[in-house]
Amino acid sequence: MSEERPSSDAAQEEAEEVRVTDADAWATACAEDLAAEKARRRARYGSPSGSAAEELKKLVDAVADKLSGLQAPLLGAAASGTAQQMVRQVVQQAKAAVEPVIERNPDVFDHLAAAGSELLAAYRSAVEAQEQRWTNRTSGDMDPRRQDGDEGPGEHIDLD
Repeated sequence: MSEERPSSDAAQEEAEEVRVTDADAWATACAEDLAAEKARRRARYGSPSGSAAEELKKLVDAVADKLSGLQAPLLGAAASGTAQQMVRQVVQQAKAAVEPVIERNPDVFDHLAAAGSELLAAYRSAVEAQEQRWTNRTSGDMDPRRQDGDEGPGEHIDLD
């Protein structure tokens, strides 16, 4: 009974195959875990909102649908059809102009949304600081030279 020993090349190939299989198993397990976590979060919190570009596209579609569905009761039946057709045409032209820009530059809208959030945070901070200064004024903040509690400008004159 003689056992054949694998050549060193065959052993090396087998070792590489095991490593590749292990790496694939790890990647597969990670992908499955990530998919399960996403499904759990989607079930708990609902579907996540899209990027700023996707949200802008949804907004454009919603506004277009709303404008296209408007009736013009003041113009009468004959003029209403013509006005509605013109509105639809303008809406379609606007969508045709906006959609390619959104598709070509989706990251720009994410950056603009982030910049808008930062500007809003800065504004809120400034307003809150000013509100605190206004609300923290107490009687101790009055001019110490005044003894009668009058905060008005000028000098007190006794008319007796």
